[in-house]
Amino acid sequence: MKQFAVAMLLAVGLILAGCGSNSNSNGNINGTWNATLLDINNTTVFSFGTSLAVNGDGSLNVSNFQFTSNSPCFVSGETESGSFTLSGNFSGQVSGKFGMSVQSGSPSGNTLTLSGTVAGNTITGSWTLTGGTGCTGSGTFVMNKG
Repeated sequence: MKQFAVAMLLAVGLILAGCGSNSNSNGNINGTWNATLLDINNTTVFSFGTSLAVNGDGSLNVSNFQFTSNSPCFVSGETESGSFTLSGNFSGQVSGKFGMSVQSGSPSGNTLTLSGTVAGNTITGSWTLTGGTGCTGSGTFVMNKG
């Protein structure tokens, strides 16, 4: 009887530990991120820093966005938007689909689009740039929380 009680207590403890995981499913994506965008030759084309926060509907609140590289495609007045779809939260690690768009203010018509996957404190994926003359391209990117 004593062994049965100990086994039951252990089983209940394991069940409760499994249920006690981090309930803040968006906690790990919220914060400051730094991105490096590479072209097909692994040359850095763009880099930027930003703060991300996930809203309840999965949209991203993008703030403090600033390119840390120079580009005539993005001179001033950019507008940023994005989305995050949670696909898992295991041991406090967030994973899911990530999307972000940066629309240039001047010159107008240039759009940088990022599409990737979040795994903990890293987002990886691909980017495309569409717009005017000299403002097109594609490649891969890495964003790190920092």
